[in-house]
Amino acid sequence: MEAPTRNHRLALSTRLAQPLIVATAILLLSGFLLNTPAGLLGKADAIGYAVCHRIDLRSFHLGERQLPLCARCSGMYLGALLGLIYQSFTAPRFSGMPPRRLLFVLGGLLLAFAIDGTNSLLSLMPGAPLLYPPHNTFRLITGTGMGLTIAALLYPAFNETVWQDREERPALSNFRSLGILLMLGILLDGLVISGNPLILYLLALSSAGGVLALLTLIYTMVWLMLLHAENRFCRPVELLPSLTAGFVLALLQIALFDLIRHLLTGSWDGFRLGKVPQNVTTL
Repeated sequence: MEAPTRNHRLALSTRLAQPLIVATAILLLSGFLLNTPAGLLGKADAIGYAVCHRIDLRSFHLGERQLPLCARCSGMYLGALLGLIYQSFTAPRFSGMPPRRLLFVLGGLLLAFAIDGTNSLLSLMPGAPLLYPPHNTFRLITGTGMGLTIAALLYPAFNETVWQDREERPALSNFRSLGILLMLGILLDGLVISGNPLILYLLALSSAGGVLALLTLIYTMVWLMLLHAENRFCRPVELLPSLTAGFVLALLQIALFDLIRHLLTGSWDGFRLGKVPQNVTTL
C-alpha cells in the first residue's frame, strides 16, 4: 500500500503546483517578450544571446542580418533538434543508448567538434599555429555533428526518465539508422549554406527553438528526479505539467543569462573581434 499512497501524494502535489507553474510560465514569457528585441528574429536573437557569443564574423547572415546563433551553435542546436525529431518518429519511447559500435562514430563527431573548436580558438591568438584556416562551413558541419551526438544521448535518457511503458531497445540501433540521420544532417547544412532567405529565416527560428527544446528536456528530467517521479507517465498529456516546469526553468536560465550579459555589455550585439588574422577565412 505504500507505493500507491506515494503515487497519490505525488499526483495531489502536482495538481496543486500546476496553477503556480503555469502562472510562472506566463509571467516569465511575458517579461521575456516585453524586454527583448522586437520581432520573431529579435526574440530568437535573445535566446541565442544567452548561450552563444554571436560573433558576427563567425555567423551566417540573412541578407545583412546576422543569424541568432553563430555558425557552430547554429549547427549544434539545429542538429540536436533534427536528431530529437528523427528519433521520435523512428524510435518512439525507446530508451536504450546506442550500441558501442555507433558510440565510436559519435565519439568521432565529438572529436571533430573539439578539434575544429580548438583550431578556431587558436586563430584568435596572433602567431599561434593552425591546423587549417578556420571557416564557417567547418564550424557549421562540426557543430551539426555535435548536435546529433547530443540528441543521440539525450533522447533515450529522457525516455528512460519519463515513460512507464518505455522500450529498452536502442533508439539508434544500427549503422543504417545513424547513416540516415547523418545524411539528413548534411542536407540540413546544405540548406544553411544555400543562403536562401526563406529557408534561412525558418532555420534561424528553428535554431532558437532547438535551444529551448534541449533546455526544456534537460530541466524536465531534473524536475522529475527532484520529485522522485521518474517513470510515472503513460500518456503525453500526463507529462504536460512537468514539461511546463522544465520550460519555466529553461526560460529562467535564458532570462538570467541575458540579464547578466546585458548588464555587463549594455548591448544585444554579439561579442566583437579585433582585427582578424589574414589566414582566417570567416565566410
